[in-house]
Amino acid sequence: MPDHDRTSGRLALESGGSGSPTGLSDDFLSQILGLIRLAGERVFSVELMAPSALSFGAGAACFHLVEAGEAMVTASDGRQVVLRRGDFILLPQESAHVIGVGDAVPVPLTTALARHLHPEGPVLRLPGEGPAARLITGTFRFEGDNLTSMLAVLPSFIHIPAGTVGGDWLAGAVRTLLAEAADARAGAAILASRMMDVLVIHAMRLWVRTARPEDRGWLGALADPRISRVLKAIHDEPFRIRTVAELAALARMSRSNFAERFALLIGAPPLHYQTRWRLLLAHGMLQRSDARVGEIGRQI
Repeated sequence: MPDHDRTSGRLALESGGSGSPTGLSDDFLSQILGLIRLAGERVFSVELMAPSALSFGAGAACFHLVEAGEAMVTASDGRQVVLRRGDFILLPQESAHVIGVGDAVPVPLTTALARHLHPEGPVLRLPGEGPAARLITGTFRFEGDNLTSMLAVLPSFIHIPAGTVGGDWLAGAVRTLLAEAADARAGAAILASRMMDVLVIHAMRLWVRTARPEDRGWLGALADPRISRVLKAIHDEPFRIRTVAELAALARMSRSNFAERFALLIGAPPLHYQTRWRLLLAHGMLQRSDARVGEIGRQI
């Protein structure tokens, strides 16, 4: 397994095969996800008695695992999804959302934590008179600016329903995270943060496997074999400049159909994405202690 960056827990840029000019691995999904750096904030258990709801403000990404009952999530773009026992949802855009049971005025998370957090453990209980939903919730942030444009084209939420192959591992990891959050032993905080890295990457991989090609974003685009083939070519040879016509030929599509399809799925025109990926790599290469600006400039 590749070494991890000591301070961030992300896969190091130099962890790939020696044949790549950037040192990145041949798996372009790993190339993208390997650039993710997470800063975990908190993990806690939530009990929502109907009617009650929590609102999460913009500025942090979030995940929820439903342990019991049902809850409704409303994303910032208005999309809604009902979560049932065993469902997992990741909200990666660091935007606001609401999760609740029944028709209730949402309570801001900061207010709820101040008023209802159990003093002896990471348990948040919102009172009510009806059926309850029990969740495990975590908040985190994507650090640095090297993935901002890529994360922006992710969907407002990534829903992994109960029963999805690989979902049991996800649920087990979330429960382990909660146990670590409740553990006051030395090293618990840094271990939880590293585990959150793996948790988020695993959720994205599961979503790639189950997503419809029509789901907008570079992860969803991996489910389209034609566009995926082009992405692989761009990532395998990031410093080779190709025209739209050349990329369309790789996809075995007409130039116009390819350009339209690529922009629909990725959220950017083909040449814009090609340039953005090269600059993203340059940004990572410049962070190395042995970086030589002239050499990096020649490669880019």
